[in-house]
Formats: sequence, C-alpha cells, structure tokens
Amino acid sequence: MKIPFVDLKAQYTSIKKDIDNAIAQVIEETTFIGGHFVKDFEKDFASLYGVRHVIACANGTDALYILMKMLGVGPGDEVITVANSWISSSETITQAGARPVFVDVHPEYYSLDETKLEAKITTRTKALIAVNLQGQVCNMDAVTAICKNRNIYLIEDCAQSHFSEFKGKRAGLHGIAGSFSFYPGKNLGAYGDAGCMMTNDDALAEKCRMFANHGALKKPDHRIEGINSRLDTIQAAILSAKLPYILSWTEQRIRNAALYDRYLEGIEQITLPKVRPDTKHSFHLYVIRSRQRDALMQFLRDNGIETAIHYPVALPNLPAYSYLGHSPADFPIASQLQQEILSLPMYPELTEEMIAFIAEKIKSFYTTHNS
Repeated sequence: MKIPFVDLKAQYTSIKKDIDNAIAQVIEETTFIGGHFVKDFEKDFASLYGVRHVIACANGTDALYILMKMLGVGPGDEVITVANSWISSSETITQAGARPVFVDVHPEYYSLDETKLEAKITTRTKALIAVNLQGQVCNMDAVTAICKNRNIYLIEDCAQSHFSEFKGKRAGLHGIAGSFSFYPGKNLGAYGDAGCMMTNDDALAEKCRMFANHGALKKPDHRIEGINSRLDTIQAAILSAKLPYILSWTEQRIRNAALYDRYLEGIEQITLPKVRPDTKHSFHLYVIRSRQRDALMQFLRDNGIETAIHYPVALPNLPAYSYLGHSPADFPIASQLQQEILSLPMYPELTEEMIAFIAEKIKSFYTTHNS
C-alpha cells in the first residue's frame, strides 16, 4: 500500500465539479486580479470564522509582515516567538526591522511554553507572535494575560490552526490579529500561495488593507507607501469552493487522530501527541516522537509510507540566527524535539485501513528494532 503524506488529488476528486466550476467562472469573467471573487471569499470566511475583518493577501508570510508593520513594529523593537516553527514566524520580525527573541516549546504540547514567556519580555518588547503549531492552540489564558499586563501586542500565527479552538474561541481571535496561510497542504488550502489576516480592530484592518495594496484602498489614492500582496483571484475562487467543506474536513482530521491514538496505543517506544485541555486541536499535523526517528522514517518510506519532519532544525539553531549567539542548550526542548519528531500522514481522506496499515508497520519496526 502506498500512502502519501498529503493527498491533494483525493481532495480535488471529491469536489472536482465545485473546483472546476470556480476556475471556469473566473476565466469566463476574465477577472484575474481582485474583483468580487476575492471580496466574496473575505466576507464568507469572516462570517464562518466569526470575525469582523478578513484581509486577503498573497501568502501567510506576508500576513505576518503586514500586521507587524501596521502595528508599528520597527527598528529597536523586539518581537517574541517560539523556537520550533517555520522560519516565516521569525524572518518577518527581522523584515519589519525588529529583533526576534525565541522562547522554548512546551514539552508536552509542542507549542510555546507560556511559563517561559515572561522572562523573555524586556522594555523593547513590542509584540508576541504565538504560533498555534500543528493545530494545537497555545495556552491563551496565560498568554493573553501576560500580553495585556505587559502591554504588548498578541499576534497569532494560525498557518496550521484553521478552526482550532481554546475554550470555545477560535485560533486567531485571542489577540489583536491572526495570520493565516492557505498554502496547498494546509487544512484550507489553495492551489498556489495564498493567505489572509483577520482582526476585529477596524483601524488595523484598514491599515493592513491599504498596505497590502500599494498603500491605497482604491486607485490612485495612495495614502501611504505599501507593498503588492494580493490574493490571486483564481485562488480566492478555489478557497470559496472549498469553504463549505472545511468544518467537516476538520472533524474528519480529529477522527483520524483518534484512530491513530487507538491503533498506536501501547507502542512504548513512541510518544503520541497530547491535546491541551479545553481545546479543539484541528490536527494539521499528527506528530509522534521516537528516539529512532530517522530509522523509523526510512523504514516507513521503504514500506510505501511518506512522512515528514516539522521541523528538523529549531529556529535559533539555524545558521540564519547564528548572530544571536544561541546554543542548542538555550532551548533544550526544541533542540531535543528536532531529533525525535515525525509527522505521520494526515488528511481528511485518510482511511481507517490506511491508519491501521501505518500503525502495523510502526509496530513491525519496533519488533525488529528494539530500543
């Protein structure tokens, strides 16, 4: 049996008529930049998510950068983020002119360790980018309280946490704003790069919309200098076609995670992902831990199972951040996780038969590779 890490073809096949019609409509109307397709997606996504403003942009990286620029982050400022994430979470801090400050991850939930956050705050701290990694929302009670008490902006990086929740409130709605990626492999994914920002702050929404559109709400009223970060119209139409399915796809991810838990239970050599209490984990990723990670990964590959590592090097351990002078010992959990974490196949179309097969192969590996 061949099991890909993500099967975008299976998803397309399941809603082929909707996708094909959406693309055809854009071509028929020859509305290739902007237009009602983008506005319709912004409105529909905002309505479904329960937020006042959705501002579409070219990708999730731009979303973080635009938010920081419009919140006044710049030279002399520091912005805190988590040590284990994709580099977008930190490189955008530098692009905005600020200095990234890293916090180690929680040893059980793999998101930012809120108990280590306050020690990283200085008089220069302007904002926190809380990354809701893998679909797991951070401890927002603790995080929002700290940000409020220390008067710093809370931005949620929700690239992997579409429709995740903490105590009934969705990811992206806890702070001043949230950023989203619609990269093809995301829970809600386009067929190319795409992203958005969301906020309930009217003034911030207007600033972000202007900045993403060359500093203008309409031609040629350029009130400020901005950038060109537009959501492609075809991608907007595709996202709108997918939007009616996202809630059921999310529930299927959660069911598949439960199946993984059941089939992998009792394998002592691996650690299964834990779900933070009072949360809804949307399982963009299902991540296990193994001290024999690389050998297990190769064994699964040899048996037709594609896996991935998110991420093989913690951010402060990358050459890009050598100038900060960190060592792996400064972030012991993130540095340990980078040697052990393994993302198993996870998508709504994954069947119980596939999950059982994956679990059987993992058991088979440990039968012959005792740790």
